[in-house]
Amino acid sequence: MKHFSLLDLAPVPEGLSTAMALKNSGALAVAAEKAGYHRFWVAEHHNMVGIASSATSVLVGYLASVTRSIRIGSGGVMLPNHAPLMVAEQFGTLASIYGDRIDLGLGRAPGTDIQTARALRRNMTQEDSFPTDVQELIAYLGDMPENAPVRAIPGMGTKVPVWILGSSLYGAQLAAVLGLPYAFASHFAPDALEQALYVYRENFRPSAHLSEPYAMIAAGVCAADTDEEAAFLRTSQIQSFANIITNQRGKIPPPVHDIEARVPPRVMAQALHMMSCSATGSPATLTDQLARLIDTYRPDELMITGMIHDHGARVRSFELAAQVLQDLTATG
Repeated sequence: MKHFSLLDLAPVPEGLSTAMALKNSGALAVAAEKAGYHRFWVAEHHNMVGIASSATSVLVGYLASVTRSIRIGSGGVMLPNHAPLMVAEQFGTLASIYGDRIDLGLGRAPGTDIQTARALRRNMTQEDSFPTDVQELIAYLGDMPENAPVRAIPGMGTKVPVWILGSSLYGAQLAAVLGLPYAFASHFAPDALEQALYVYRENFRPSAHLSEPYAMIAAGVCAADTDEEAAFLRTSQIQSFANIITNQRGKIPPPVHDIEARVPPRVMAQALHMMSCSATGSPATLTDQLARLIDTYRPDELMITGMIHDHGARVRSFELAAQVLQDLTATG
């Protein structure tokens, strides 16, 4: 494994405002840079009171402004919600300001419910234009001729690295055909992980962007000084997943000692399955669990994420995880 990175959704805990959540994301990015993370990504979601990363390119700019060297990007921008030219202009502007440390991860899902998806788009079509939209966007970021009828200004010539994100075989196939790096959302959709990695690696075509496949997987992490404390802190994320399953979305709830009494067994089983690509515990426990994950899937990069109600405990969790991942990267 070459690198380890961090995915943030600018979570909004119960009792806090979205303004405070965004400030906390900035503080987390600074801490992640200090801890040795390679990149820090934020993901586009809409109409979710517990997630404040909807204006992804704006948030990327803020995070880049408070850091110096860590790569900052989207994990990802949901391209069906946007015109490729506008995304190219936004990320071209970011690259023009902050240089070669901006990433552009692209997703095919809307990142929201159907009513909000309609509100985001001028029209809803049944045609899947994602592959052509990706190629159009990449062209805008490349070396376009001066007489091109449409150019991204800023954008052209910046060659912002583009990633394909996914949780199924579709993204794996597209990333392979286009010769792009691929990130799998195994932190909430682990079922197709092994098959998607196989499809991507076996069908990869070298390109001007990448000479060989580069695969990143995501994992949930909740770390603390003891296994018991980590398990307690993780109950916030279990409740959040349970709320998604039962369509009772809200802010990130505080941790509880009686999680089994609060979440019905069927819902608990679904939530734990969604969160199965994860590691929870003290540094020693985390080392064993993450080493097993890395040995199984052999990612080029591991991106971790995690919802913890208390900001200080969340920063501490990622700091402990970084110490573990530095050792695993050095020995791997």
